[in-house]
Amino acid sequence: MNPVILWLIGIFVVLLGWYLSSTAGRLDRLHRKIDISRLALDAQLLRRSSVALELSSSGILDPATSILLADAAHRARTASDVDDAARSRAESNLTAALDAALEYPDDVAEVRSDPAGAELLDELDAAIRRVELSRRFLNDAVRACRQVRGQRAARWFWLAGRAALPLSWEMDDTPPKGLGPR
Repeated sequence: MNPVILWLIGIFVVLLGWYLSSTAGRLDRLHRKIDISRLALDAQLLRRSSVALELSSSGILDPATSILLADAAHRARTASDVDDAARSRAESNLTAALDAALEYPDDVAEVRSDPAGAELLDELDAAIRRVELSRRFLNDAVRACRQVRGQRAARWFWLAGRAALPLSWEMDDTPPKGLGPR
């Protein structure tokens, strides 16, 4: 065989190996990023539910709203032990309860008139923002991973191994209307 052809075949094999190796490394990094983002989202969801529980038990809200908010926050905290779909529903229900409790700016202003209430609302607002950002980071990483896993080379050479296809996290994380625009 001609030495030039052997060199070309050798260069092609090396370049293919380098491409496959870098793609597999990228997939590995994306899967790690997804795992870390999922843990960060979990921490932020727990923080949001704990602040909601603090707000509901503070005595600042009316009793009916406090019970509604405490129940939704408790369900969101205990849903962390079940599957993702149930947890997503529980977190969306907490969002709805927060929206119902803080729907009107007048009610929010009344809560803010108490210094402890103002502090809790600031903590809650920060927790809600962190949940939004954490969910966005997770879903961006999932989208990027699915895009790389959808490439022919990744499918043909099983570059993802036996790793499960990551799923995005869907929930309602809209901030309460009464907290005002951001």
